[in-house]
Amino acid sequence: MRIVSLLLFCVSCLGLSWLGMMAVHELGHVIGAMLTGGQVQQVVLHPFEISRTDVSPNPAPGIVVWLGPLFGAFVPVAIWLAIPANWSWHRSLAQWMAGFCLIANGCYIGFGSFARIGDCRQMLESGSPIWTLWLFACVTIVPGVWLWHRLGSLDQLWKTEHPISLRAAAITFATFVASAIVLALLSG
Repeated sequence: MRIVSLLLFCVSCLGLSWLGMMAVHELGHVIGAMLTGGQVQQVVLHPFEISRTDVSPNPAPGIVVWLGPLFGAFVPVAIWLAIPANWSWHRSLAQWMAGFCLIANGCYIGFGSFARIGDCRQMLESGSPIWTLWLFACVTIVPGVWLWHRLGSLDQLWKTEHPISLRAAAITFATFVASAIVLALLSG
């Protein structure tokens, strides 16, 4: 039962991290649109699709497109840094999420630059040199991995006698499923 609890918890945490990362990333695009006079037509946060924010008119596409990954990568880091050190459980959870958001946004922009997918295509069309996308990837992926590394090894988690209770795993899984359903319904 220990393995089931641990796997359920880990899969649920990854799913929740993905949904949270998409939401923060898209919020960056929305803020960029609002700051530059653009009109947000639609935000898609479907759990089984790549998220996107449709802006039209978009008077400053370069700013709007860059604010998504910038906001999505660095706001979770700011939240993690704002949590007091003596709140260890909360701080560790925020550190996990900050690392996840740094890595996910960095991989998306860095590796996506080769295929010119999604935001990467618009960044390049807006005049961003490709090396800026690669620089963003380095500036985000490396600290994201470092944040995760500082949390400890997965081996420690597997060897702990009772790392995650079945109740905690079930609550995490229910939260993930409920969040995915809500996003799927809101995204039409």
